[in-house]
Amino acid sequence: MTILRKIACLLSVLALLAGCSTPPEQAPDEVSRLAASIRALSPEIDPAEATRAADIAVNYPKQLRSQYGVTDPPLLHNIKVNSGARPRGLCWHWAQDMETRLAQENFKTLDLHRAIANGHTRLLIDHSTVIVSSKGDDMFQGMVLDPWRYGGTLYWAPTNKDEKYTWVPREKVFAMKRARRQGQRFVDASDPSTEPLPEDLALAN
Repeated sequence: MTILRKIACLLSVLALLAGCSTPPEQAPDEVSRLAASIRALSPEIDPAEATRAADIAVNYPKQLRSQYGVTDPPLLHNIKVNSGARPRGLCWHWAQDMETRLAQENFKTLDLHRAIANGHTRLLIDHSTVIVSSKGDDMFQGMVLDPWRYGGTLYWAPTNKDEKYTWVPREKVFAMKRARRQGQRFVDASDPSTEPLPEDLALAN
């Protein structure tokens, strides 16, 4: 095992221990609080759309938690997914399924974005999320909707005020990964929860 792999494993264990805390309890008015925060992003946002988006963001992850068979903290569940014991539940699964569900609403005043954190380093696990913004705004003006962090209990915050992650547009991270692959003949498998490149973007050497 290389030094980098050993360091990556050690950091993963430390992150695992740090991630085993009890998720925060959602407020009874969580949907209305999130809806108000989404509306506050721009006066152009339809209040009804903000409420629909907030309701899905808060409640759909609970359905996904059941579908994924989540019974452990996120990183422990990741291990189960990567070992084949659970079908889904990596961070990018949550983000993908959330984005798909939100997109079904065909919002007219909201845009959806995908972002990745920790993509700049192989020593930390990539983390994916979906972000909602006012129509035409970029993700940095939006609201992070992250259901993975607490295993189905939604974490949300303005993109630039996330308490833990610095988010980068997913397309920029994918461009970086393509560049890496062009410079090496193997795929780094030290981080099993990294969001894979779509097949049409993965460049074979």
